[in-house]
Amino acid sequence: MEKKSVNKNIFTDALKQSFVKLAPRIQVKNPVMLVVYIGAILTTVLYLLSFAGIKDESSSYILAISLILWFTVLFANFAEAIAEGRGRAQADTLRKARKDVKARKLKSVSNVDEYTEILSAELKKGDIVFVKAGEQIPMDGEVIDGAASVDESAITGESAPVIRESGGDRSAVTGGTTLVSDWLVIEVTAEAGESFLDKMIAMVEGASRKKTPNEIALQILLVTLTIIFLTVTATLLPFSGFASSQAGAGSAISITNVIALLVCLAPTTIGALLSSIGIAGMSRLNQANVLAMSGRAIEAAGDVDVLLLDKTGTITLGNRQASEFLPVKGVTEQELADAAQLSSLADETAEGRSIVVLAKEKFGIRGRELTKLNANFVEFTAKTRMSGIDYQGTEIRKGAAEAVKAFVLEKGGTYPEECEQIVKRVAGAGGTPLVVAKNSQAMGIVYLKDIVKNGVKERFEDLRKMGIKTIMITGDNPMTAAAIAAEAGVDDFLAEATPETKLALIRDYQSKGHLVAMTGDGTNDAPALAQADVAVAMNTGTQAAKEAGNMVDLDSSPTKLIDIVRIGKQLLMTRGSLTTFSVANDVAKYFAIIPVLFFGIYPQLTALNFMGLTSSTTAILSAIIYNALIIIALIPLALKGVKYRELPAGKLLKRNMLIYGLGGIVTPFIAIKLIDMLLTACGIV
Repeated sequence: MEKKSVNKNIFTDALKQSFVKLAPRIQVKNPVMLVVYIGAILTTVLYLLSFAGIKDESSSYILAISLILWFTVLFANFAEAIAEGRGRAQADTLRKARKDVKARKLKSVSNVDEYTEILSAELKKGDIVFVKAGEQIPMDGEVIDGAASVDESAITGESAPVIRESGGDRSAVTGGTTLVSDWLVIEVTAEAGESFLDKMIAMVEGASRKKTPNEIALQILLVTLTIIFLTVTATLLPFSGFASSQAGAGSAISITNVIALLVCLAPTTIGALLSSIGIAGMSRLNQANVLAMSGRAIEAAGDVDVLLLDKTGTITLGNRQASEFLPVKGVTEQELADAAQLSSLADETAEGRSIVVLAKEKFGIRGRELTKLNANFVEFTAKTRMSGIDYQGTEIRKGAAEAVKAFVLEKGGTYPEECEQIVKRVAGAGGTPLVVAKNSQAMGIVYLKDIVKNGVKERFEDLRKMGIKTIMITGDNPMTAAAIAAEAGVDDFLAEATPETKLALIRDYQSKGHLVAMTGDGTNDAPALAQADVAVAMNTGTQAAKEAGNMVDLDSSPTKLIDIVRIGKQLLMTRGSLTTFSVANDVAKYFAIIPVLFFGIYPQLTALNFMGLTSSTTAILSAIIYNALIIIALIPLALKGVKYRELPAGKLLKRNMLIYGLGGIVTPFIAIKLIDMLLTACGIV
């Protein structure tokens, strides 16, 4: 019920905006529809003059033409207003999240008890604030101390809180979100009125939407066509008068008919829908919880042919899982599993927990009475690269092969060649080998595997059909990267990736004429994001990443990049398809109407009236009625977008030319004939 109410409100508001947009300062922004607007004004003036005896057609006919032209302008306004209405509805929701709250401005980072209370609107960039559980974060910033859960549902729509903490890539917080636990010390990174929430509101409202290069180029084409048709119709008036006097029959075309003819022949269909297509494209992106900082970024997404994707979290689940125990000679698989589980009992990482679970599932080995063991757990460190357990004179370690080898040799044991061979085999298969040793004996290897997400390979296959090359970015060694790339079905990979190598890769593809898209969330991703044509920063990422990107994914889902490309391509396809339909319409209307206008002067043209239109009056009325109605009929398609199919560009072009090109030619003939028959039946001849 609530959704129906929202849709009704958008519809009602769009009707009001249709009349508000009749203001000349708004109409002048759309040159094609400005011609219709001026035509409506002129025919209205002609209708009023008809009462003074100054008329070139009957008053009722002029009134009918004038009303239809006004409706055409209103329909175009309605299409744009209903597209904008979606954005305004989302903006209203965001405004509710933005409140001017009291903030604790700290005098010193080290002393949270010494602060000054000020309103959030008074905060400046660089100020330090302290926020406690239950309070709203007053302004965008970076966490410089503390860790807490943050409710971002007002922005992302997700009810589950997220962790924000100092350091790393999850330090950015957004003003208007709420702390649900603990506390944070935040350095403000935005001035009042320039926050992320303010930018979102401006973008979804369309207030800061600028026409993209493609949109500008198309509008120039439409204006050029309109000028050509304006010249053609302007010459018809003197030509028809001259032809009439020379032929001694018929009469000159009336000014009313010239205006109506110009509107029929000008590309009014796409002119009326062009703005709404762009706004609707941004709206679809917003509905996918992605904020585009510019319309250009969406268009670029439609032309992208190279995708850079992080391995972890995008292609794989992000957490390596224990999949197999591989013992050396003289050790049973169960003995290895028992030792590996013991060394992992205190390991809270996803890998450690998966080892405990695998040992339990394969051999029924369950939790032990740790108090009886009197165990001492050894935590993993970057220096030792091992973790483990010491109990009752026994030492068990698991970790990187080199680290465990050094541990075994230090204890006076030997590190078998078999163990090294298993390590190489696991790494070659794309896995991560964890060697387990008990005292001075290497027992074997735990095979940790990156789990490729279900359906990822099929999605990459779809992208390949679209002509898009996929490249996996990973910090893994080349051997491991190659194995995962093969399993996932990507076209290429970049192993042992660094900020410098990512940037170099993007520049290399761009120098060859490719458009590149990538995702990132860390400060180290910022240079590459700034270089990429479509750069999607994660909302959970750092402020540097957000500022470098031209899109922000509010859900922080790395796979969203694939959806963004689809939306971008759908936007370009929709604009191209409706432009094709509009131009084809104009061609069809030209051949349907022009012969009928000159029947009186040149009776021979009757042979070209293959549609059997009754008269010039019904022909003109039928054409402009159709011209107005087709705009309304195409609004749903402009808002929803043409359905995208994973086909090569050549096949897509042929398909759309067949549907929208041929459809644009056939539809006017059928519709104009039906309307002509209806008008004739009503006695309008």
